[in-house]
This record gives sequence, structure tokens and C-alpha cells, in this order.
Amino acid sequence: MDLKVLTPERTVVDQAVTKVIAEGADGSFCLLPRHADFVAALVPGLLEIHDGGTETFFAVDEGILVKVGPEVLVSARRAVRGDDLEHLRETVEHEFRALDEHQRQVRAAAARLEADLVRRFMELSK
Repeated sequence: MDLKVLTPERTVVDQAVTKVIAEGADGSFCLLPRHADFVAALVPGLLEIHDGGTETFFAVDEGILVKVGPEVLVSARRAVRGDDLEHLRETVEHEFRALDEHQRQVRAAAARLEADLVRRFMELSK
């Protein structure tokens, strides 16, 4: 199968694989080359890919997986590659939490700007 893992910023993976294991809302599932066409909403979790004798792990944020014929496309907000599960867990905790905190700060700043804009319009209408 041809696997592509995409985030808004970049293509994380573009390679041939023999097996894909992912986590959906109803639990983990496995895709093999002759699997029927398939669509699943992904929850934050692990994406495991096998290409012959090598297995590679990725942590993916919310996203979607689509298998059509020999192509498997994964689109996620964030994806991080890890050489081993322990290192990947640490990386995910560090990167995903830092991004979540940054997003909270951005939302708070946007709310302040919006409130200021509304206040200024109210002052102009007086």
C-alpha cells in the first residue's frame, strides 16, 4: 500500500507499507493491502506502520484516515515520529502540550482584541 501522512504544514510520510495500525473512535484497527476501502475518524493516539520487517511509530492528533485501493491517506492536525514508544510518549507530551498552551494563549489574545473592537464601536456609536 502507498501511505501518505499529511499535516497542514508538511508531508510527514510518503512511502510503501505492508500494514497500518491506527486508533479510531471505536478502538484500534489494522489495514492490510487487500482490505476493503475504508474511512475512519482518528483520535489522538498511535499510528503504527510496517514496511517489510521494519515498524515505525507516529503519534497523531485528531484526523481522518482514508483507504482507497492501494492508497492510505492520513490527514492529522499534528504528527510526530518516534523511534521507540517511550521516546515518542515524551515527545508527544512535550510538543502537544506546548502547542495546546500556545493555542490557549492565542485564543485569549483574540478574545481580548474582539472585546476591544466591540468596545470601540460602542464608543463611536455614542
